[in-house]
Amino acid sequence: MAQKSQARRYFVRGRVQGVGYRYFVQRHATELGIRGYTRNLDDGRVEVYAVAGLDKLSELEGRLRKGPPFSDVRGVDGMEAPIERYYSFQIER
Repeated sequence: MAQKSQARRYFVRGRVQGVGYRYFVQRHATELGIRGYTRNLDDGRVEVYAVAGLDKLSELEGRLRKGPPFSDVRGVDGMEAPIERYYSFQIER
């Protein structure tokens, strides 16, 4: 039985801009079948908005905490968010 979709918004702190972090997130989210987006924020963090079942969101959060090789993730803050309609996972500018 498929899990009901939920939405979460994550804010990732550390050295996460200029190191391929958004592409890392897009690759893993797409692999997990998660819809939403990722983007850089002006304060140096990366925002991730994700819609999927809770098990997939938990798996993504674990990967967000690890990050790609040249990143240095210092923290990931996640919170519930309203579900918005996305058909894929994209990088927003």
